[in-house]
Amino acid sequence: MIITNILSKCSKHLRKVFAAGLFILIPIVITYLLLKILFDAIDGVLKPTIDSLIGREIPGLGLIALFILIYLAGLLSANILGRKVIKFSQSLLLRTPIVRAVYSSARLLIESFSGSSTTGFKRVVMIEHPRKGLWSIGFLTGLTKNEADQPLAIVYIPTAPTPNSGFVTLLPLKEVRDTDLSVQAAMSLVLSGGINTPDQINSTLST
Repeated sequence: MIITNILSKCSKHLRKVFAAGLFILIPIVITYLLLKILFDAIDGVLKPTIDSLIGREIPGLGLIALFILIYLAGLLSANILGRKVIKFSQSLLLRTPIVRAVYSSARLLIESFSGSSTTGFKRVVMIEHPRKGLWSIGFLTGLTKNEADQPLAIVYIPTAPTPNSGFVTLLPLKEVRDTDLSVQAAMSLVLSGGINTPDQINSTLST
């Protein structure tokens, strides 16, 4: 009996610690992989040219170039002329077949997560899902109507800890509850698997 209790406690401890470790490492790994893809892409383009000009290999050139590229993009977005250049470049991408589908989806996703999009996540809501009595955090993305002219809410429910995957549900607006959470706070809640949860979440019926 004593051995069984010890094993049970060890098992619970390991599961708890392992889950906490996953929630910490997964965002780091995802960030690392995304940056590595950008690093390798830029390094592959610039490295041969610069190496041939200078005559020798420069370690870490891709990382330096990535930092400069991000900085320049930020500078461009901070002035009127730069914003016009960015807007023109985006319009070219949106008119290019295949590229358009990938770029528009990626752009909408990033803008929605940052809360800067007028067509992205409008507000954080709660809906009863997957059954009555259980509540899920979701993002209201739009409103529509059914054939009876009743308002329907379009809600995106993210999965934890990777909110870029999830599913879309349509349900009566009267069944949706607004929360006082910001998009950023809700994303933090999802990414952490519920660890970064406010002490209190206030909600009211949507109108």
